[in-house]
Amino acid sequence: MMEGSIPHRRNGHSFVHRPMCQFRLLSALGLFTFIVLNASQLHLSSYHYPLFSNKRAPVHAAAIISRCRQLSLETGPPSDFHTRSQSDRFVPGAKPVLVKNARIWTGGKNGTEILRGDILLDKGLIKSIGRLGIKQTETYGNRLVVVDAKGAWITPGIVDIHSHLAVGSSPELSGAIDDNSYNGIVQPWLRSLDGLNTHDDAYLLSVAGGVTTSLILPGSADAIGGQAFVIKLRETAERSPSSMLVEPPYQINQSYPNPNLPLRWRHIKHACGENPSGIYHGTRMDTIWAFREAYNRARLIKERQDEFCSAALAGKWDNLGEFPDDLKWEALVDVLRGRVKVNIHCYEAVDIDSMVRLSNEFKFSIAAFHHASEAYLIPDLLKKSYGKPPAVALFATSSRYKREAYRASEFAPRILARHGLTALMKSDHPFINSRYLLHEVQQAYYYGFPENLALASVTSNSAETMGLGHRIGYIKEGWDADLVLWDSHPLALGATPMQVFIDGVAQLESPYVIPKPANFQRLPKVPNFDKEAHEAVAYEGLPPLFPKKSPLDLITFINVKSVYTHLMGSVHQMFFAQDDGHLGVVITRNGSIVCSGSSEACQKTPGLDHENMFTIDLAGGAISPGLVSFGSPLGLQHINQESSTNDGKVYDPLIRPIPKLVGGDNSIIRAVDGLLFGSRDALLAYRAGVTTAITAPAHGGFYAGLGTSFSLGASHKLEDGSVIQAVTAVHVSIRHLSKPSVSTQIAALRRLLTGPQNGAAGQWFKKVTDGDIPLVVEAHSADIIATLISLKKEVEATTHTTIKLTVTGASEAHLLAKELSEAGIGVILNPSRPFPAVWEDRRINPGPPITRESSITSLMTHNVVVGIGCVHSWAARSLPFDIAWAAIEAGGRISKEEAFAIGSSNVEKLLGGEARAEIHDLVATRGGDLLDARAKVVAVISPRRQLVDLL
Repeated sequence: MMEGSIPHRRNGHSFVHRPMCQFRLLSALGLFTFIVLNASQLHLSSYHYPLFSNKRAPVHAAAIISRCRQLSLETGPPSDFHTRSQSDRFVPGAKPVLVKNARIWTGGKNGTEILRGDILLDKGLIKSIGRLGIKQTETYGNRLVVVDAKGAWITPGIVDIHSHLAVGSSPELSGAIDDNSYNGIVQPWLRSLDGLNTHDDAYLLSVAGGVTTSLILPGSADAIGGQAFVIKLRETAERSPSSMLVEPPYQINQSYPNPNLPLRWRHIKHACGENPSGIYHGTRMDTIWAFREAYNRARLIKERQDEFCSAALAGKWDNLGEFPDDLKWEALVDVLRGRVKVNIHCYEAVDIDSMVRLSNEFKFSIAAFHHASEAYLIPDLLKKSYGKPPAVALFATSSRYKREAYRASEFAPRILARHGLTALMKSDHPFINSRYLLHEVQQAYYYGFPENLALASVTSNSAETMGLGHRIGYIKEGWDADLVLWDSHPLALGATPMQVFIDGVAQLESPYVIPKPANFQRLPKVPNFDKEAHEAVAYEGLPPLFPKKSPLDLITFINVKSVYTHLMGSVHQMFFAQDDGHLGVVITRNGSIVCSGSSEACQKTPGLDHENMFTIDLAGGAISPGLVSFGSPLGLQHINQESSTNDGKVYDPLIRPIPKLVGGDNSIIRAVDGLLFGSRDALLAYRAGVTTAITAPAHGGFYAGLGTSFSLGASHKLEDGSVIQAVTAVHVSIRHLSKPSVSTQIAALRRLLTGPQNGAAGQWFKKVTDGDIPLVVEAHSADIIATLISLKKEVEATTHTTIKLTVTGASEAHLLAKELSEAGIGVILNPSRPFPAVWEDRRINPGPPITRESSITSLMTHNVVVGIGCVHSWAARSLPFDIAWAAIEAGGRISKEEAFAIGSSNVEKLLGGEARAEIHDLVATRGGDLLDARAKVVAVISPRRQLVDLL
């Protein structure tokens, strides 16, 4: 049944409540009586003529006058909002809470206000801030819950301005995906609220990352995908989507609500560019015309309403008819009346320009452009938008996954801020797990986004952009009691909530708190990227990335704090200066270290021409192992969603026969044959200290092929040292997502391992059963992993050899840590921080603060050899962050050498890479070692390529 025609029962009789345009006498008289009785409050007492003097006025004239007057009201909280003594979301019975001795980032004064003191929470509100005395709290008696922050940081709850939580639910199941409708390119009448799943596994995970409020947007398949709604992530006693809403617009319960209620902000999702154009087989021209046609329709309705109300307010009732309205288009009419926050998925200048023109043509404001990969290149254009310049909601480093995102820059937030524009960070959950939205902020800060604006980008500024800055996003008296108590400075890598309050209710039951050094409470120091930020604009998002070769064969690195190198298949510390007064020196010749240690010792090294050395000052930095990326199609693609830039996917004999020309079903594909060098993802990873990648052929089913190892700094395959190892391992994938069945996939793998082993595939699987190269199997489910353990034992019993087996993906591997260790099976976790994306990932080990152990520590505790990977090519550059984060999360149980190993030597060992120390790249960093947030990569030392690359 359509909204607006819901059957009700009154006095035992059914009737249908119809839209306002079809007033029923009974309801009209009721509203008329309400208005007359409250005329003074509604400011109608001086407006007698149209209501009472015109004999031809309809009986429901009062209701019409009231509605017409409402058209000129502004949206926002009532004037007495901050006099409230209790939140509308207060949970009866919730105890008051006193957080003592906190370092409070309030969000005030443009994010620069920091207080030290206490915070009192009661009835869902922040009641007091400061040094609270006994008299202020004694009235609560023993009901008061006291939390001693012990000087830790507390911030407002994280506000996610762009999320598909609960409409793009996890685990992904066909019956719970409600983010997009494909029934038309323009559908402003749809509402994300109507698809909000209360059973999404991600709620608790996001709360465990400090997220308290999210704007739930429809997807971007349509130009106008529908209305969006703001929710809090607290589970309610009612267990309904409606009970999660924050200041819901009254339209959710009535097609045409009481016009005398205060107006609340509404939200709507627009999208332009590739998504709607591609899905509806049109062009950008088609999409913009769809917008213009829709807004013109809304404008005509608005104009008819204004003409109608002009006559009604003047008492001209003759032939006036009913109030003109259309339920399908009322949301767009409200956009034109300035009552809707418009959020637009838009990447490129061409699309942003079109939407800016649209906003001026139809005179509506844009709350925010989302994704907006080229916004930092066009700040003046953004300022031409109708009304207030829009905010820009961004990822930190996610980019190049499609053409629109190719020019995205990690420096965009700082550049936009410099132009006086509001930059926000967002998750686009589940594209990025919103549990780690704060990590987007940390990365933006690392690349130069000022700290006050970085934190504001997911608190106060996001709240203001939503139109909810009067109640969330700040720590102020009278605001909602949504707070996060952090175990470290919120901009420090790995910052984890010790407790999260939503509406004053603690959300984490028995949270595990990571022990951290005192320096984690300080604002982290980060490198200077001024030059790179300037070049990002100067080169329109595509600055040159290839490294420069060192001008001399002999390079001296001075002021070196530490040296870590590969030795015997693992990582060892070769030098460490106890204090800054005894920093060391490292000398290289043609990419090989010839001396490391004290300056005095290296001066005595024979055969060195100290007059012809190029010197690099590391300023307390380090020489560290180059990291190894695995798990993404890095090296096989430039732009993920552009087939012309990719190697493509291999044939899978379990899905369809492989052509005889290739070798039939017994053929096997080599990734080395399809390598694509010089991608921007590869070069950015190289500049971040990830010097090597191991990749398997891209595939969508069971069969992958032969992996390969290559240098990310090389420009082409014929360059010396570009291909490190042509074949590393045999790769297959066994997943519930693949067809045919898992049991069929296991049967195929068993036959390939036990024979008959025919053709090229047979030859390589014979190498696996002989123990010469590893078999690498992507598997996520513990059930599949258990079967692989059994299969390994079965094959080894037959062949009397030990198989090298590595499991990748491995979301549920922690459940079999002991069995994996006993079977000698290594694990590469990919992603390193798990997420229940699909059913076979659902039993993850989430780690602190939910559980003490992470997947990494669970496996390492049982002596399983562990490496970490990344899913997306653009994420390879973040491997140093991922490794450091894993070590931090372990609470001191992972040494620096072990941390380097899980991102380098362990990965090579598990994937069949050569372990010779003399071929491994080293990375020189200034200001700290590669896992230190202060550090910046300045050079790559490559003995294999016999050079030093300067970055």
